Amino acid sequence: MPDRSQQPDRRQQPDRSRPPQRPQLPLWAGRTAALLGILLIALSLRSAVAALSPIIDQISHDIPLNPLVIGIIGAAPPVTFALTGLVTPWVSRKLGLEGALLLAAVVMVLGHLARALAPNAVMLIVATTLTLVGAGIGNVLLPPVVKRYFPDRITQITTFYAVLIAISTALPALAAVPVADAFGWRASLGVWALLAVAAVAPWAVASVRHRRAAARARLADDGGVETEFALEGRLLRSPVAWAVTIVFAISSINVYAAFAWLPSLLVQSAHVSMAQAGSLLSLYAFVGFPTSLLTPYIAARVKNVGVLVYFALACILIGYAGLIFAPAAAPALWIVIAGLGGMLFPLSLVLINTRTRTHAGSVALSGFVQGFGYVIAAAGPLLFGILDQSTGGWSVPLIFLCVASLATIPAAIILTRGRFLEDELGAQA
Repeated sequence: MPDRSQQPDRRQQPDRSRPPQRPQLPLWAGRTAALLGILLIALSLRSAVAALSPIIDQISHDIPLNPLVIGIIGAAPPVTFALTGLVTPWVSRKLGLEGALLLAAVVMVLGHLARALAPNAVMLIVATTLTLVGAGIGNVLLPPVVKRYFPDRITQITTFYAVLIAISTALPALAAVPVADAFGWRASLGVWALLAVAAVAPWAVASVRHRRAAARARLADDGGVETEFALEGRLLRSPVAWAVTIVFAISSINVYAAFAWLPSLLVQSAHVSMAQAGSLLSLYAFVGFPTSLLTPYIAARVKNVGVLVYFALACILIGYAGLIFAPAAAPALWIVIAGLGGMLFPLSLVLINTRTRTHAGSVALSGFVQGFGYVIAAAGPLLFGILDQSTGGWSVPLIFLCVASLATIPAAIILTRGRFLEDELGAQA
């Protein structure tokens, strides 16, 4: 008989399949400034994108905007977000998380005001890009700042700010025209600076507090910037990093393609009016509210997050199949089903934190995912438009999106394994 007393007690071994559990603190306990800053930054992240396109015709009356200029402005968000995704980890190392988010808020304020005052097309492009740089920094740093200040409430805070990002997409689009009609297009663009201004104060307070604490304790409990820098250099070899990047990229490809081409597709294929097409696009965006609200909670409670990826993929394929084979039969139904595939976006935000063990890992993974993810996403609407022009119909572009979305299958398989970034890279070192 084997001597059981000599065998290790597996019940006492730590569970390496999950991040360390933290005792839950009161929501506002010593982190009020960070919470307010997170929520206000989230409310500002999409206003630069959503507030411009609805009033582009009104702007054109004062500033001549040819198709090239409009195309540059349309391509600016994914390109700028990709570049900021790659450089933001470096900015974070230099300024700290809090200082970098303070910089993001200030840059967004300056960008919004510069857009409102732009005298010509060149300045409008420059100011739009400046605003997007601030938003791009915020995109990358929100997941790691949640991990730093709310390790006990990652799901809850991620849900809050994912919903606010959805609001920051829908609200400017709805308010832009009424505000422009009442006060002019410059006021319609400039008013969104107020949200970014409100975000400056909490991040200024948090930055001062963090610098004081760092001077006393150096805050090196999770490896610090050296660990973050070392992780960045090895992320290209990480299956987890690429899996989360693919989930993020496929979500972005579909969303950008929808906002660029869905109204035209519906008018020509489903034979709806432009007004109805606009309403259906709003319906597509509205589906993002419940998915942003529910996805983080579901992801935190299922053992296999790959199931959520498969469900989102099925929704994308079914929705696009409906638009290909029976677009006029039930366009609203197809839009809602395809819109449910947008749950990949909040899922990717959750995965940045739940597939890393440390703050340094979260910063490195967030920059990698959004840098490379937006590079991939930028090509989606362009290829969609090229396929439409070359084939003279919408079926081939939609099939392209279906095929591209199949890339989530290997990503789901990798995520099913439940591995963490630091463990994976440590094993490769």
